[in-house]
Amino acid sequence: MPNFRDEAPINPWSARLPAALLTLALALTACSTSAGQTRDDGRLLVLTTFTVIADMARNVADGRVEVASLTRPGAEIHGYEPTPDDLVRGQGADLILENGLGLEAWFAQFTERVQAPTAVLSEGIETIPISSGGYEGEPNPHAWMSPDNAHTYVDNIRDALTGLDPQGEAVYAEAAQDYKARISEVGEYLETELAGVPDSSRALVTCEGAFSYLARDAALTEMYLWPVNAETQSAPQQTVAVTEFVRDNRVPAVFCESTVNDGVQRSVAREAGARMGRTLYVDSLSEEDGPVPTYLDLLRHDAEAIVSGLKGGAT
Repeated sequence: MPNFRDEAPINPWSARLPAALLTLALALTACSTSAGQTRDDGRLLVLTTFTVIADMARNVADGRVEVASLTRPGAEIHGYEPTPDDLVRGQGADLILENGLGLEAWFAQFTERVQAPTAVLSEGIETIPISSGGYEGEPNPHAWMSPDNAHTYVDNIRDALTGLDPQGEAVYAEAAQDYKARISEVGEYLETELAGVPDSSRALVTCEGAFSYLARDAALTEMYLWPVNAETQSAPQQTVAVTEFVRDNRVPAVFCESTVNDGVQRSVAREAGARMGRTLYVDSLSEEDGPVPTYLDLLRHDAEAIVSGLKGGAT
């Protein structure tokens, strides 16, 4: 079951909302729609902290509730700063879904100003600790990047929606089962396509350390320039270590994520004689007309980019 609570725990990357914003929010939320109220079309409102889990929730909800993301496509989620409008929307929500594991550095203070219950979608995940960058021992928050872990997310969404709307239990259960089957297809593709990659080249080298869970699923060695997007640049010694790793293991391609600057990684590729792989997506979906408008598109895009890069295909 997801972890329902009224207040989020303090996390090590917690950011403080500006005092003026909190003051304004108090005035705005006083006149906002009360939680528990249905929309004009009769549906309840479920908010999520970012676009990836919003899409997952829509697939499980199957239209029975309205689902909206607080952050927009392309937003950097770690250090996001909620707006007064976000706080108004939160006050009018019936449920808010978050990733947890310290991903949403702003969420604890956000929930102090809203009355909606929350559910943590990473509840029950076997976490992987971060091993560098000053966050040693903290759980890597990017658990949704694993198709295996995504099943836990879907189950937690199903349970959270059923708790909110018991009459929709059968709908949520059926939609969740179908959605998990489609997610599994991506994991099976990745495993099959990477089977022939030599052990020495079975490495996923990225800008951010956001692929620990996917790398574990696919039996890939993970290397990265910095542990989380909160980092503004890679430490020189880490850049050297990544470059030497890529060169020594003849890793054919390195990658970077859509929400960060890829300049350092391009330098690594040049120095190590590797190619720059296709852009990977992690923290955010694209707009509807972009390359990854849904979570399944994101998983498929990243899987195909990794396979192409490590097998020497076109980038």
